[in-house]
Amino acid sequence: MVSSVGGVVGSTLSRLAVASLGAKVPTGRAGRAWSARHRLQLRIPDNLSVVDLEPFPLVAAVLAIAALAALIATRLRQPLIVAFIGVGILVGPAGLGWVEADGTIELLAGMGIAILLFLVGLRLDLHLIRTTGPIALATGLGQVAFTSIVGYAIAIAFGMDRVTAFYVAIALTFSSTIIIVKLLSDKRELETLHGRIAVGFLIVQDIVVVLVMIALTAFGQETGDNVALDVIGVIAKGAGLLIGIGLLMRYVLPRLLSHIARSQELLVLFGVAYAVSVAAFSEWMGFSSEVGAFLAGVSLATTPYRDALGARLVSIRDFLLLFFFLELGAKLEFVDAGRQLSEAMVFSLFVLIGNPLIVILIMGVMRYPVRVGFLAGLTVAQISEFSLILAALGLSLGHITGATVSLITVVGLITIGGSTYLILYSHQIYARIGRWLQVFDRSSGRRPDPDEADVEADVILYGLGRFGGHLVRRLVDAGYRVLAVDFDPRKATAQLPGVTTVFGSAEDVHFLESLPLARARCVISTVPTPEISRALLDGLRQHGYEGRIVLTAHNRHDMQALSDIGADAVLNPFELAGADAVNALENLW
Repeated sequence: MVSSVGGVVGSTLSRLAVASLGAKVPTGRAGRAWSARHRLQLRIPDNLSVVDLEPFPLVAAVLAIAALAALIATRLRQPLIVAFIGVGILVGPAGLGWVEADGTIELLAGMGIAILLFLVGLRLDLHLIRTTGPIALATGLGQVAFTSIVGYAIAIAFGMDRVTAFYVAIALTFSSTIIIVKLLSDKRELETLHGRIAVGFLIVQDIVVVLVMIALTAFGQETGDNVALDVIGVIAKGAGLLIGIGLLMRYVLPRLLSHIARSQELLVLFGVAYAVSVAAFSEWMGFSSEVGAFLAGVSLATTPYRDALGARLVSIRDFLLLFFFLELGAKLEFVDAGRQLSEAMVFSLFVLIGNPLIVILIMGVMRYPVRVGFLAGLTVAQISEFSLILAALGLSLGHITGATVSLITVVGLITIGGSTYLILYSHQIYARIGRWLQVFDRSSGRRPDPDEADVEADVILYGLGRFGGHLVRRLVDAGYRVLAVDFDPRKATAQLPGVTTVFGSAEDVHFLESLPLARARCVISTVPTPEISRALLDGLRQHGYEGRIVLTAHNRHDMQALSDIGADAVLNPFELAGADAVNALENLW
C-alpha cells in the first residue's frame, strides 16, 4: 500500500517551491495526486501492520535504522559505508520494500556524489605523488592494469558478456581513499613510508577513475555517423572545460574566496553551490556531473581555504551519501542469489589476496622491503565507493543490468569489511606470515652509495619533521656532525647548515648498509611509530652497530616497551616540551 501523502522531502519541498512562486498548490484528492507525482517513494508492504504510517515517520524510521546500523558498524570498527549499503539493501525492494528509487532520491543521491567528488578533488595533493617518486605511479598504474586484466578474464570465465566483464573488472580496480586515509590516520601511520606510498598510489587511482568516467560518459552515449567528428567534439569540449576551470583558478576564485571566507557559513554555502554548479555545467556539456564536481574541487585545492571548507563539508557528504546507498539498494536485483554469491566470493578473494600480492611484487622489484610492500598492499584489498558510483553510471547508461550492480555491491561489502580488519591488524598478520613473503624480497640487491658511505657523522638522525628539525639544529649548535635521513624528497634534499641530508626510510633495514654506522656515536629516530622503531633497532643489531640508540614514542607504554627491547633512551616530545615550558615559566617568576 503506497502512502497517500507525498514523501517528506520531495513533496514538502516541491509544495513550498510552488507556493513561493505564487502558484496554487492543490488540496484534497487533487493534492494527493499532485503529491504522488513529486513524492519520495516510500512504500509500505501490505503485510505490515503499520499500514497507516505516514511518510514523515517512515523517513524517521529509515534514518533511525541508519543511525543504529552506523553505531553497530563503529563498534565493529567498520567504515560507515558498510552500514549505509546494508541499510539501502534492508529498506529497498530486495529487503523490506520501504524505499523505491525516484527523482527525489536520485537528486539527493546525486548531490551526495557531487559533494564526495568535490572533496576528493579538494584534497588532491599532486605533490604527494611527487614526493613518493616513481613508486606511487608504478604501483598505482601496475595494480590497476593487473586487477583489470585478471578481473576481466575471471568475469569472461563466468560467462559474462564483454561490456559487463569490463565494468566488473574496472570496479574491482579502485580502492577507497577515504576509508584508507581514515584507517591509517587512526593508526597514526599516515606519515610512515608505507602510509605515504599508499596514499600516493590511491591518488593515482582517483585520477584514473575520473578519466574512466569521462570516457564512459563522453563515448557511452549514442554517436552520429561521423565518429571522428564526435571524438574531436568531445576533446574540444573537454579542453574547453579544463581551460575554463583554469581561468577560474587563476583570476576569479582567489579574489572571490578572500571575501567569502570572512563568513564560515557563506564559505560552506559557496562550496556546495560551486560544486553542484560546475557538476551541472559538466553534465550539460555531455560529461558526467561527477567529473565536474571533481574538477571543481581540484580548482580549490591550492587555496588556503581548502582545509576549512573540506572539514565543514564532510558531515554534509556523509548524510547525503546515505541517500545514494538508499537509491543503490532500491535498484539491486538478486535474481539468482546463489550464483551471485559464489561469483562475489571469487571476486572478493581475488581482491583481498591478489591486489596486495601485486603491490608487494611491484614494490619488491623496485627494491622496497617486503614489510613495507605488505603494509601498503593491504590498502588496496577492497573496492571503493567509486566502484559503486561507476556501476550506477553503467546502469544509467544502459551498459549493465541491476544484477551486475548487485554483484559489485556484494563484493564491496565483503572486501571493505574484510580489508578493514586486515589493515587494523596488519602488523600482527605480518608477524605470522612475514617469513612466507620473503620470496618477494629483492631489497638486498640494493647497493650502498659510496658518496653516502664516506660521510663523516657523529649522529645519524631519522626524521626531519618538527621534532627532528629542532633536534638537528640543537645538535649542530652543540658541535656535532649530523647525517639526517628522511623519506620526503623535499626534506632529504634541503640545504641545512652543518647537516648532510639523504633520502631513506627507517623501515628499510638494507638502507643501513649505506650509512657510516662504524663512525657514528649515536643513531636517533624521531619517528614515533613503535613498529618502525622496533624494525630500526633490529636492523642496527643485525649490522653490528655498537653505538647508542635513541628512539621516540608518544606515550609511556610505548616508551617502556622500547626500553625493554634495548633502546638506550626513549624521547617523548610532549614531555620534553612540557619540561621546557615549566622552566620558562619558572624563569618568569
